[in-house]
Amino acid sequence: MGGIINKHRCYITFVKGMINSFKVFAGLILLLGFLSFTETVSAQNKEFTRAYFPDDSRGLREARRNVREGDRLFEQGGGSIVAALDYYLRAAEFNPDNALLNMRIGECYLSTPRVDLSVNYLERAIELNVPTLRVYYLLGKAYQQNYRFDEAIEQFNFYRQSLTPQEAIQQRASIDRRIAECNHAKQLINEPLRVFIDNMGSSVNSEFDDYSPVLSPDGNTLYFTSRRPLGRNPRMDKNDNKYFENIFMTRKVGEQWTTAELLEGRINSRTHEATSGISPDGQTLYVYRGDKGGDLFESHFNKGRWGKLQKLPRALRSRGTQETSIVFTSDGNRVYFVSDRPGGFGGKDIWTSSRNERGRWNEPVNLGSAVNTEYDEESLYLAPDDVTLYFSSQGHNSMGGFDIFRTVFRNGRWARPENLGYPVNSPADDLFFVMGPDDNTAWFSSMRKDNYGGSDIYQITFLGPEKPLFIPVANDFIAAAVRPPNINMMESEMEIISVPMTILRGKVLDDNTEEPLEAVIELYDNETEALLAEFNSAPETGEYIISLPGGKNYAIAVQAEDYLFHSENMNISESDVDREIINDIRLKRVEVGQSIVLNNIFFDTGAAELRPESYAELGILYKLMFENPSLKIEISGHTDNVGSAGLNQRLSERRARSVVDFLIGRGIDPERLTYKGYGFDRPIASNETAEGRQMNRRTEFEIIEK
Repeated sequence: MGGIINKHRCYITFVKGMINSFKVFAGLILLLGFLSFTETVSAQNKEFTRAYFPDDSRGLREARRNVREGDRLFEQGGGSIVAALDYYLRAAEFNPDNALLNMRIGECYLSTPRVDLSVNYLERAIELNVPTLRVYYLLGKAYQQNYRFDEAIEQFNFYRQSLTPQEAIQQRASIDRRIAECNHAKQLINEPLRVFIDNMGSSVNSEFDDYSPVLSPDGNTLYFTSRRPLGRNPRMDKNDNKYFENIFMTRKVGEQWTTAELLEGRINSRTHEATSGISPDGQTLYVYRGDKGGDLFESHFNKGRWGKLQKLPRALRSRGTQETSIVFTSDGNRVYFVSDRPGGFGGKDIWTSSRNERGRWNEPVNLGSAVNTEYDEESLYLAPDDVTLYFSSQGHNSMGGFDIFRTVFRNGRWARPENLGYPVNSPADDLFFVMGPDDNTAWFSSMRKDNYGGSDIYQITFLGPEKPLFIPVANDFIAAAVRPPNINMMESEMEIISVPMTILRGKVLDDNTEEPLEAVIELYDNETEALLAEFNSAPETGEYIISLPGGKNYAIAVQAEDYLFHSENMNISESDVDREIINDIRLKRVEVGQSIVLNNIFFDTGAAELRPESYAELGILYKLMFENPSLKIEISGHTDNVGSAGLNQRLSERRARSVVDFLIGRGIDPERLTYKGYGFDRPIASNETAEGRQMNRRTEFEIIEK
C-alpha cells in the first residue's frame, strides 16, 4: 500500500511541476504518458453511474439515495457523522470502489471508537486516486489515532508541502500542531505510567456516550452524564443527532458498582443536564444545563432527593456565553470554572473568582497564559489541598485531542501544566478526571477500543513504585501454571498529588428524641483559627461526611437552631490517614441545666493560660452568647486525680476563669458569666487509664438561666 501512496504522491508533485513549467507542450506529452502508467498500477475508481452499473438500476438508485442521505448527515457534523456512516456503508456494499465514498467512510470512522478501521478506507481512497489532497491529512489523523506516529508525521508533512501558499498560511498552524502532538505522544509512550485502566463495564456504560464522572466524598456514589435514550419516545437533539443528556448514578456495593439508574429528583428535564461537580459535603450537585446557551446550576439534596436547579450567582455566569465546569475550594470562598466569555486566550478558558468581605463574588479573572491556551480547556477537578488543579486541554503537550493535565499553585503563581502521561492520556479525547478519596484510584472519560459505544467511563488504579524483580523457584512456577500472574509491563510512575484523607461520617441527632437534625458543621484549623470549610448535615437523615487531610489539628463545631453547639477535636498526623471514623453527634436543646464539654479548649500542662488553638472554639462560644443575650452560663474546670486535691481545684478554677475573662474581653456582660473549679470531684471516666484521665481534664459550660 505504501508504494501505491508514494506513486500517487509522485503523480501529484509531477502534475504541479508540469503546470508551473514553461514547456507546456512537452509537459502534456509526459503527463499523458505518466497517467497511462498510473492507470496500470492503480485500481479503477467507479462512479455511481449507469456506465459502471448498467445491469442493476434499482441497486444503483438505492446506493445513490444512501450516499445523498449520508452526505446530508455528514454536513451536519457532530453525532450526525456517526449516523452518516451507516448510509455510506450501505452504499459501499453496492460499490466498494468509489474513491470519495471510501474517503468519507474513513473520515466518519475517525469520530468513532473504531478509528482502526479508518486507515484501510483512507488508503483505499488514495489507491483509487481520490481527487483531493485532504485525504493525506485525514490519513495522518488516522495513523495518529492508531499510534502510528512516524507514519502520521510523514502524511502531515506531505500534505503541508502540497498546499498552495495561501492554503499553507491558513493551515500551517493546524498541521504543525498535529506533528507536535505525535512527537509528544512518542515521548510519553516511552515512559508509561504504572497503572491499570479498566472500563467500568456494562452496568455503568452503555452503547451511547457516557462521561463526566462526579464522585461523592466517601467514594461510594458516582454521578455521571449519559446520552442514552429514555422512555418510549426519547428526545433527540437535532443539532448533533444524539439523545439529550441526562444525569445517572451508580453505587458501590463491596467491590462492584450497581446498575446505573436515572438520578431521582428535580434535576433532569427535557433539555440537556450534565454533571459538573459536587460540594465537599456531598449535599450540593453542580449541573450544566444546555438551554439558553448553557449555564451552570446547583441542586441541593433535601428530604432524600435532589431539589430543583437554581442558578449560580450572576458573577459566575455571563449572558451569551457558555460555562461548563466548576469547582470550589473546601471553604467555599474561591471558585474555578470554565467559560468562553470574552477576554480569554481562545475557545474555553479557566477563570477564577473569590468572595469579598460582604460574601459576594468578585469579578472573575482569567487564570492566565500559564494554564490557558489558544485551544479549549475543560473539565476541572480540584484536589483537597485546594492548590492542585486537574483539567483537560487541547493545547500544551497533548498527545491529540484533549489530554488531562495537572498544575499546582505555588509562590503566588500557577506552575506549568504537566501532562498526566500515557496510558491515562491517549491520542483520543481524555476528559473529566476525578480522584477517589484514597491515593490509588481515579476516574475519567475516554473513547477507546474496549468501549461499549461512544465515550465510556474508565477507572484508573495507580500501582505505585515498581517492586524489585522476583525470581521464582520451582514451586512458584507450578503455582503460576495454575493461576497465571497478573503482569504489568509499565515501568514509569507519575506522581499524582493527592492528600491522604481520613473520612469522618455519621449523623446529627437530637440528644433526647434521636430525631435527625439539619445542622451547620464548621471545620477549623486550630493552629491558625482559619475556617477551612462549612458543611450541612442532610435534613432528612441528619447524615454528614467530612474529608480530613492529614497533618492538621482540627476543631469541628456543630450548630443547629435552638440547640447548644457541639465540638470535636481531631488531631490527625500525616501518617494517621486512610481510615473512616463513624461518629454520631447528639445536640442538646438550649435549656436550663444543660451542659456541654468544650473539646477544643487547650492549656499547657499545669498552666491556666489559654493556648492559641482554643480561640476558634472560644469564638463559637462567644457567638452563642451574643446571639442569645438572655443566656447566663457557668464555666467549670475539671482535672484528673493526679496530684493533690487542693492543687487540682485551684488549677481548674484558674482555667475556668481564663475562659470567662476571654468572653468579658470580647464584650460579654460579666453578670451573665460565672466560673468554678471542681478539681477531680466530678469525673466522667475512670482515672485508672490514660484515656479516662484525658477525658476528665476538660472545660464545660452549663446554662443556669435562659
